[in-house]
Amino acid sequence: MARDVLSIGQVRIHSGSATREEAMKEAADILEAAGAVTSAYFDAMQQREQTVSTYMGNELAIPHGTNETKAAILDSALSVVRYDGGVDWGGEPVTFVIGIAGKGDEHLEILSQIAILFSDEDDVARLKAAQSPEELYQLVSASGV
Repeated sequence: MARDVLSIGQVRIHSGSATREEAMKEAADILEAAGAVTSAYFDAMQQREQTVSTYMGNELAIPHGTNETKAAILDSALSVVRYDGGVDWGGEPVTFVIGIAGKGDEHLEILSQIAILFSDEDDVARLKAAQSPEELYQLVSASGV
């Protein structure tokens, strides 16, 4: 990415599990704390999830808003949360929840980089093995995200 959309404060690791709604709320809260979205973005994520699942495969979900809710996006940013206990994402097992907010069309480039990273099972295994948020941040950042 041309700009940094991820900082160390936007990366978390939880030893336990979460519900899909809790995971989406945390993703939205991190993006809001980063100044990338308004408080309306969580509702936008829920609207998107009602129309189409944001489960992407390989233990990854990428909750994001709808085109109609672009006004809730102030800047492009990511949140990366790993739930070692897993998240039941509409019947699919998820370990990584990456919240995304893209200003304009920037979300397409960000999504592309994430898709490349998570398409490689060895990369996913490295992300799962990261011992700290700092290590996870370094691995995600090194991928070009």
